[in-house]
Amino acid sequence: MFMSPSAALYPQAPSRFSAQPSPRAAAASRRKLENELRQAMGDRVLVPHYQPRITLSTGAVCSAEALLRWPNPRRGMVPPNVFIPIAEESDLIVALGGYVLDIACRDAAGWPKTAAGEIVNVSVNVSARQLEGGALLDQLAHALDATGLAPERLELELTESMLIDGSVETLLMLSAIRDLGVGLALDDFGTGYASLSVLKRLPITVMKLDRSLVRDLPHNREDAAICRAVIETGHALGLTVVAEGIETEAQRSFLAGIGCDEGQGWLFCAAVPNGQISQKIDQFDRRLAV
Repeated sequence: MFMSPSAALYPQAPSRFSAQPSPRAAAASRRKLENELRQAMGDRVLVPHYQPRITLSTGAVCSAEALLRWPNPRRGMVPPNVFIPIAEESDLIVALGGYVLDIACRDAAGWPKTAAGEIVNVSVNVSARQLEGGALLDQLAHALDATGLAPERLELELTESMLIDGSVETLLMLSAIRDLGVGLALDDFGTGYASLSVLKRLPITVMKLDRSLVRDLPHNREDAAICRAVIETGHALGLTVVAEGIETEAQRSFLAGIGCDEGQGWLFCAAVPNGQISQKIDQFDRRLAV
C-alpha cells in the first residue's frame, strides 16, 4: 500500500439501473487513465502526504507514513485504490516506487527534531513488484545518496501477503535492505497471511497491527486478547509494535496500557502535506508541555 484509500470511491460506483460500459470502453478508459498517470509522474504532480505516528508512552511524533496523492485537474483527487492497481498492472509501479522514495527522503531530510531532540523518521510503502530483481536496492541507494537522509531514518512497509512464501530470494532482498541500515515494517499484521514460523525468519524491525484488530477495542474481548498476544510476541522478537487505525481515546489508552509502542490514526492526525509536518510536530510538542 502506498496510502490508505479516501472515503469517497473514484469513480463513483454506477447505479444498478445505469448502463455498464462495454469491455472495449472500459479498457480504453483504463488506458487513458494510465497515460494520465504516466504524464503526472513526468510532471511530478503526484505528491506524498504524511500521516504522523505517535509514541504512545510520550505522545510525541516519532515517524510519518508517506501516502501518495494525485490531484488531477480534470478528475479531482484520484484516490490510490484507483491508480495504484493501474500502476501495478502496467510497467509503472516500479518507477512510481522510486519516485515516492526520492520525494519522501528529500522531504524527511528537512523535518525538524521534536522539542526533546528526537528525530522524526519516514516510512514508505513498497509493492511486491519492487522486490523482484534488484531495482529496489538501486532506488534506495539513489534516494539516500541524493537527499543525504540517514538510512536509519527510513523504513519500508511491506504487507503480509508479499512475504507469505518466505522465499530465499525475498529473504536475501530484505537482508540486503537491512544491511543498508533501512528499517522494515510488516504492515497490516493480523489479516491472516503470515505465520509465526515465517515471521521469526524475516529481518523486520516493526510490526503494524491491522486496523481490523483495533476497531472494536477495548470492548471486544477476542480482539483485545489477540492484540495482547501479538504485542507480547513482537516484543519477544525485538520488534517495535505499532497500532493502525486508532480513532478513539479509549483505543489509545487500552493499547498504551498493554504495552503497544506506537500508534497511528485519525485520533492523532490525518495525512497532511509536507509543508504542515513541522506544524504538527510543534503541536504535539506543545501538548506535552502543558
